[in-house]
Amino acid sequence: MRIAAVQHDIVWEDRDANFARLAPQVARAVGAGAELVLLSETFSTGFSMTPGIGEPEGGPSAQFLAGQAAQHGVWVAGTCPEVAPGERLPYNSLVLAGPDGETHRYRKLHPFTHAGEHERFRAGEKPVTVHIGGLRVTPFICYDLRFADVFWRAAPETDVYLVPANWPSRRRLHWQTLLQARAIENQAYVVGCNRVGTAGDGTEHVGDSRIVSPMGELLATAAGVETIVVADVAAAEVAATRDRLRFLPDRRG
Repeated sequence: MRIAAVQHDIVWEDRDANFARLAPQVARAVGAGAELVLLSETFSTGFSMTPGIGEPEGGPSAQFLAGQAAQHGVWVAGTCPEVAPGERLPYNSLVLAGPDGETHRYRKLHPFTHAGEHERFRAGEKPVTVHIGGLRVTPFICYDLRFADVFWRAAPETDVYLVPANWPSRRRLHWQTLLQARAIENQAYVVGCNRVGTAGDGTEHVGDSRIVSPMGELLATAAGVETIVVADVAAAEVAATRDRLRFLPDRRG
């Protein structure tokens, strides 16, 4: 399967403007052969914690993803602030929309306490793995990348990890290193999709989106500007790597 990560800027708290900017970029990714297109964390609002920024589950951001998936006949994913029925605070929710109307959700397990996300967003409860075209795909979100244990637990059932982010440029080395570490540790592909540009709160982002092989090799990289990174991934390569180097069975605890 060919996967694309769309490295894009975000118009602060303006969903309609972001939908208009991103639709052509999704089309370009599909034109490059992508069957799964990943957008950044909070692709439609930026990493805003303004009270009331949440939208209903299945709201405009999820509808945009589902519409793009249906229009192009591919899978499309990104995260948005969604308020579940009966709740007050939103989840940072990754919506993975399929070409036939199928939708899956993963809710960020680790709110970013350093920035106060834990005060504005609810924490998710468990990882989610989705079977897509023979691949087992497990999404995590940004700060989750720092917690190796959740990646480890999901590894036996995962071929590809998706990691959309709003990772700041001042900690770019951590982003680059941890993406490769998670791939090497778990012998799985890792697709990191980070935004570029300056957020409404002044935070700078330089992207560094990348797709990493099960051996930790950089299959595609980008930095600094809006662009698309694309690579082909295969479950057979994950299986062969794990068969050749039997590290996972030696993991204890």
